[in-house]
Amino acid sequence: MRRLTTLRVLAAGLLAAGLAGWPAFADEPKRGGILNLAISAETATYDGIASDTFATMHFAAPFYSELLKFDLASYPKLKGDLAESWSVASDLKSYTFKLKPNVTFHDGSPLTSADVKASYDRMRKPSPGVVSVRQATFEDIGTIETPDPLTVVFRMADVNPGMLEHFASPWNFIYSAAKLAQDPKFPEQNILGSGPFRFVEHVRGSHVQGVRNDKYFQAGKPYLDGFRGVFMLQPAAMLNAMQGGQVLGEFRGISPAERDRLKQAMGDKIRTEESSWTLNLLVSFNTQKKPFDDVRVRRALSMAIDRWGGSQGLARTSTLNGVGGLMRPGSTYATPEAELVKLPGFSKDIGASRAEAKKLLAEAGVPNLSFKLLNRSIAQPYTPAGVFLVDQWRQIGVTVENLQQETSPYFAALSSGNYDVAVDFSNLFMDEPTLGLSKYVSFDRAPENRSRVIDRDIDSLFDKQRHSVDTKVRGDLIRQMEKRTLEQSYSVPLLWWHRIVATNAKLMGWQMSASHLLGQDLADVWLAE
Repeated sequence: MRRLTTLRVLAAGLLAAGLAGWPAFADEPKRGGILNLAISAETATYDGIASDTFATMHFAAPFYSELLKFDLASYPKLKGDLAESWSVASDLKSYTFKLKPNVTFHDGSPLTSADVKASYDRMRKPSPGVVSVRQATFEDIGTIETPDPLTVVFRMADVNPGMLEHFASPWNFIYSAAKLAQDPKFPEQNILGSGPFRFVEHVRGSHVQGVRNDKYFQAGKPYLDGFRGVFMLQPAAMLNAMQGGQVLGEFRGISPAERDRLKQAMGDKIRTEESSWTLNLLVSFNTQKKPFDDVRVRRALSMAIDRWGGSQGLARTSTLNGVGGLMRPGSTYATPEAELVKLPGFSKDIGASRAEAKKLLAEAGVPNLSFKLLNRSIAQPYTPAGVFLVDQWRQIGVTVENLQQETSPYFAALSSGNYDVAVDFSNLFMDEPTLGLSKYVSFDRAPENRSRVIDRDIDSLFDKQRHSVDTKVRGDLIRQMEKRTLEQSYSVPLLWWHRIVATNAKLMGWQMSASHLLGQDLADVWLAE
């Protein structure tokens, strides 16, 4: 089917990266043991629908289940998680899921179709005070029916060719309908799932701990007795712990220099895997603040960035790598380089771009602009990206203070709008355009749009593309939306990422992918010792 074409490109990218087939482990999994792993940021919320950061995913994924998942062993094929089977109407107007029987939440209460309905209703129509960054993704769902405790029927208000893949989003945790009825914000600071591990504790500033769910619905899994995710915000501490064997893996990604250090120190005791990454670092301008409500200012700041030159140096020292637009370079709907260089901020003639940028700032009345750049205090790639941006803007006479903040205050500032310009990100798990473009939809529909802009022209193009089943028509609409977004420069791509993951040779069963959001429930992980 056409909607799978993009995903096959993702798999092809992994093959090209030397991950043919993704590891198939010859040894039989062994039961037992506690996995100590590093998590390089600490989440502020446990709620999957309110978050788009790995800090939440790596913390919470082991505790939850979803309807569907991507089968990483044969990506982009889907597999059932809670769903025992599913069917799709020929006109794509309904999706019917049959749930596995006898699934229970960790408190022993049964998981039924009512829980699935309540969880998806909360994603697509959140109660007042509940933030859903998945809202735009599920706007096409018209009604959700539960004819019996093991059947869920999604009836679509509009056709969405990527809908089945969206049901496999790793963010779609299934919550207890009873708990949501008592408190719609229950998942923000409480854990009650049906996943492979039961929640034990979260010690702020230290760790999260889970213990094996003996009643997990996948027979024989998980293999581990438990896990302990240690928050290691400093790269040096994490690398030292990896070398010393105190932690056996960190599943987000490390820099090329960090990879080389571990390989030199540990030899065959360390395993490294690499892939292109469905992650795009952005610069978002707060359009609700002056002078960033002026397109001339936003465009000038984007045009001052030498993406092509910067990618060469940053690729050697950071996880940043490829130049691209809103869709991942090499994917089906990505803009070819010959067209990309015609868009503001992507010309290879950086001298001419910066001359035009200075002219635009002068016209806007801010030739000596200064502002604060909100940045995240995670070394890779935020620190080198912030340093790079300060230098790029200095070359057109703009003075910038790079303010790096811990994960919680960083997201609090983004959510409240308390920033001028922010280092932002588009964190994807597949190349499906509706997922990739939803971040650029107007702020009142997409809270994760950090530019906070309302642009109904962009909304109209987004809606038309997501309902189109014709690849060429859809591609043309995506190109128009991208052109509008970059010309207005609300949120602009800096560089796409390259993923390198290092794991101890004892750690088995974890599978590499192009997204650090996939495969994080630890159900298949075991220890060879």
